[in-house]
Amino acid sequence: MNHTIPKEKQYHIACKKGDLADYLLVPGDPDRVKKIAEFWDSAREISCHREFHSFTGEYKGVPISALSSGIGPACMAIVVNEARNVGVHTFIRVGSTGAIQEDINCGDLIISSAAVRLDYTSNCYVIPEYPAVASYEVLLALIEAAEKLKINNYHVGVTATTADFYAGQNRFTAKASARSTENLTSMLQKAGVLNFEMETATLFTLAKLYGLRAGSI
Repeated sequence: MNHTIPKEKQYHIACKKGDLADYLLVPGDPDRVKKIAEFWDSAREISCHREFHSFTGEYKGVPISALSSGIGPACMAIVVNEARNVGVHTFIRVGSTGAIQEDINCGDLIISSAAVRLDYTSNCYVIPEYPAVASYEVLLALIEAAEKLKINNYHVGVTATTADFYAGQNRFTAKASARSTENLTSMLQKAGVLNFEMETATLFTLAKLYGLRAGSI
């Protein structure tokens, strides 16, 4: 079944069929979209609506787009659903993260092979036991690119996606301790989870359900 909508602009991202390339980079911060596009051979702004800012262009002969998701899993779900509707088939989240393993330093690159689904948003689409995993083609491409660029400080492993930046990642305030998650970081560390962030599990889960490709760095 063809899910693309050729003429209508999507409600949130304000893009229509033909506005976005097949390959989409997804930062969280809208200001990062233009910064990403500056590295391309050509680029044009497509839309800027709410937290969803988009550019499309070309890099080394390949059409490419960037679209910001804003913060959190619910916003990422909007991006996946609406970008899918206009023809995007490959998503790569590019964003900041918080490391929870002592051997990961500021400035290191983390390539997510899978994600712990603490996002809650993906539960609206499928049972909690369903795994959130990267597409193997995208995962391998990201690893190969890191090797080709001689990036020595990269890590590959499992990411934890949470629904909240503060209590959800053990950043407690005086009024954020009604539900205890004090042992969460320790448990995830022992399980070998590399980092906290707020979008990857949602992206991986929806991409797998929809037959799309997804990666995250």
